[in-house]
Amino acid sequence: MEKEVSKQRKQLGATLIEYALLVALIAIVCIAAITFMGTQISTKMSGTAGQL
Repeated sequence: MEKEVSKQRKQLGATLIEYALLVALIAIVCIAAITFMGTQISTKMSGTAGQL
């Protein structure tokens, strides 16, 4: 019985770590995308302002 409970705890811990890694990866991708898009938008706005 104790072995089964121990196995379930280990599985739960592994699952939580996997979810944490997934959330971290998604956050990194979002930050990279926002940084890249922010630079692109800033460049386009500067070009538009220069034309005005």
